[in-house]
Amino acid sequence: MVFGFVLLAALSAQAQKMDFEKKLKELNIVLIEPSKPMANYVKAVRTGNLLFLAGHGPTKADGTNIQGKVGKDLTTEQGVEAARVTGISILSTLKAELGDLNRVKRVVKVLGMVNCTENFTDQPKVMNGFSDLMVAVFGEKGKHARSAVGMYALPSNIAVEIEIIVEVE
Repeated sequence: MVFGFVLLAALSAQAQKMDFEKKLKELNIVLIEPSKPMANYVKAVRTGNLLFLAGHGPTKADGTNIQGKVGKDLTTEQGVEAARVTGISILSTLKAELGDLNRVKRVVKVLGMVNCTENFTDQPKVMNGFSDLMVAVFGEKGKHARSAVGMYALPSNIAVEIEIIVEVE
């Protein structure tokens, strides 16, 4: 009886150990070359077991950004896609910083800033593009605390900017 319990516990622990690099391939997500900082700062700072990433925008594989105001230049759905693209940019920086996404223990906190009109109120819906991606890649470890706010303007007129705090091994 004890052997069966130990075996079941070991299998359960193994089932919980997900290969995030493999998950990216299953989801057909291709990481990009992380962009360089635009000024006098770094893309990531680690203190203890927390990794703080600077704000990232929706940089596409060709190096261009999704630009415009949600509610004027972009639809809510296009804003959701901009948040998802920003998520891929963040995953790319995480991979570059950690060498292996399997070192991510948990996505802890997310701040999502949406470049939008003054009457636009669906910032949480836009940010779901990012949050859904984190859960798709990291499973339960991708669920996070989050703030989603509207901004009058963002650098280079990007549609979305996202900051993230990750617990790492």
